[in-house]
Amino acid sequence: MKRVIVGLSGGVDSSVAAYLLKEQGYEVIGLFMKNWHDDSVTISDECPWLDDSNDAMLVADKLGIPFQTVDLSEQYKERIVDYMFDEYQKGRTPNPDVLCNREIKFDVFMKIALNLGADYVATGHYCRKGILDKNGAPIYQLLSGVDNNKDQSYFLCQLSQEQLSKALFPIGELTKPEVRKIATDLDLVTAGKKDSQGLCFIGKVRLPEFLQQKLQPKEGVIVEIPSEQELYKQEEPEFASEKDELAYLTRKIDYTVADGKIVGKHQGAHYFTKGQRKGLAIGGTVEPLFVIDTDVEENVIYTGQGKNHPGLLKKALFVSNEEIHWIREDLKLEVDQTMVVNARIRYRQPLQKATLHQLEHGMYVVFKDLQSAITEGQFVAWYLDDELVGSGVIS
Repeated sequence: MKRVIVGLSGGVDSSVAAYLLKEQGYEVIGLFMKNWHDDSVTISDECPWLDDSNDAMLVADKLGIPFQTVDLSEQYKERIVDYMFDEYQKGRTPNPDVLCNREIKFDVFMKIALNLGADYVATGHYCRKGILDKNGAPIYQLLSGVDNNKDQSYFLCQLSQEQLSKALFPIGELTKPEVRKIATDLDLVTAGKKDSQGLCFIGKVRLPEFLQQKLQPKEGVIVEIPSEQELYKQEEPEFASEKDELAYLTRKIDYTVADGKIVGKHQGAHYFTKGQRKGLAIGGTVEPLFVIDTDVEENVIYTGQGKNHPGLLKKALFVSNEEIHWIREDLKLEVDQTMVVNARIRYRQPLQKATLHQLEHGMYVVFKDLQSAITEGQFVAWYLDDELVGSGVIS
């Protein structure tokens, strides 16, 4: 019997994952990760991790599997929270869920599991794992979940071959309604529980409130840039090389307050992110205002009306060499090579046709169609059919 340690989060997905593994004949142990107890940053009056660990314990009891809690709050603070604050201060928008999987669940947690004699670590992610044989050696694939509506492969886009080799995703072949039905039939306490919102494993926290406790409020102005602004009307120059053209497609427009009109005030540019609509508290415009850029140095937020504002739309993005990550290392591009892929720049975005261009200093991802709110600090992930083969941090 191979031993599997399941990250029991107190939700329905990991509960059913544990049940399925037990049915398949594995020796299953449930482990709950406690990832937060910093009282200097309150998260909410409720204490969700206590409720969640209780639910996880009840599920383990019902399934007849051993259960324990591990406290990873120190590593979580260091690797996720501090990194997030640092990124927001720089005016970038990190993705804590992708980081949590790379740094916590499939690193710190996985090491604890392997020390406990586990052969595998399992989670309740909606994705699948494939294995190919290449010259007698196994190559592990990260495949989309069968439930298109819940596919979570994007959140695992930074995993390595080594991490994948030890990972199991028992519910990847199921849809969410099927998972709920199994939990209901088993009378599990988590069967009707809502999906967790908020920060990965911290619970019911809303990011703005969380940030406000660490990053000091600082009043600044909100500027509206009209869509007919001259900046958007420049003719495309003649390009001497493909490299020049790619650089042009990913160029950043440097706005100044003089390019538009001041329409309001905010409490800190670092609380806002590109494409954001809520939280600006400005009415009276024909179409809603969206954040098209933030300047954390000058503490200015630039906005534009409507989701088709030219300041939101772009056809290409850049990833520096240090930030490129290939799950399928055997498919890695060499300098001057290209690859036609499907890509997404955020979770739940339908896959978009794109071409990867690997140059000396990094990789350009050029989309067939214009993309809205390409955001620095977020992850772009690229797929071949239903396989996620690589990813990178948008710079």
